[in-house]
Amino acid sequence: MDYERLIDEETWAFIRRTAERYPDDAVEMSIEDQRRVYDAMCQDFRQPRPAGVDVRDRDADGVPIRVYSAGDPTRSVVYFHGGGFVVGGLDSHDDVCAELCLQTGYRIISVDYRLCPEHVHPAQFQDSWTATLWVVREYGDPIVLAGDSAGGNLAAAVAHHGRGRLDNLLGLVLIYPGLGGDVDKGSYIEHANAPLLTLDDVLFYQTVRCEGEVPVGDPTFAPLQDGDFSGLPPTVAVTADCDPLRDDGSAYCDRISAAGGLAHWINEPGLVHGYLRARTTVQRAADSFERISVAIEALGQGIWSYD
Repeated sequence: MDYERLIDEETWAFIRRTAERYPDDAVEMSIEDQRRVYDAMCQDFRQPRPAGVDVRDRDADGVPIRVYSAGDPTRSVVYFHGGGFVVGGLDSHDDVCAELCLQTGYRIISVDYRLCPEHVHPAQFQDSWTATLWVVREYGDPIVLAGDSAGGNLAAAVAHHGRGRLDNLLGLVLIYPGLGGDVDKGSYIEHANAPLLTLDDVLFYQTVRCEGEVPVGDPTFAPLQDGDFSGLPPTVAVTADCDPLRDDGSAYCDRISAAGGLAHWINEPGLVHGYLRARTTVQRAADSFERISVAIEALGQGIWSYD
């Protein structure tokens, strides 16, 4: 793959800066060291919270959450952070959530689910579901589910499980999600050695989620394994073109559309996994973040503008 041609210099600068903090062989480190270097990398990219956003840490029936609000929001967005189910937390995506709050005007609730390998599947899904139910009960607003990478997996899993259980689920926004696609074909092979996330990384994160065999036919583990894609909320999946996970977003939207639902796939040329952190330095990433924010805001208003 000719990444020198596909990726522009701004994005290469982001890749190099990321690698200085979070090296390519990070998955070979101890879990403690992976978290240490990931936290340092996130801190290096972290932006100040915009003025006017109120931030409070709360407890959602035992799950730590962080609530962002500006003014008097009438919608709530439950946000699940990325990090391969192994790293990340409330601080790693603090600036992203604060900016989404200001841009959309919605309440953003970031979920600090338990991490692997100390807590294997289904602990992450259980925490995500518990927090979502708490948000519905606490605020009574219509909700949008959103997340990046592993968090996109959890957002989709909650949406699948929530059919017939969640009222007023208005939409689903997935950002370079890993949804359990076939790792032996498509983008998994085409971009097996992509910058910032490789196929070997994906396989490591998949294995570390489990005790023993990887689950089969479990949409709370891999939403693409669900046999029924009907009744899901309007969905927007945004992927990075230079990412082994790219085709998961496309396949997921195709399944929803085939089942009669609303789904739209946005693939971002020249971008790599984790590009949310590049939104202030890479124009392509900034443009994509704007599209993500617009999608969340529109779905929260019941607007579908992708026909």
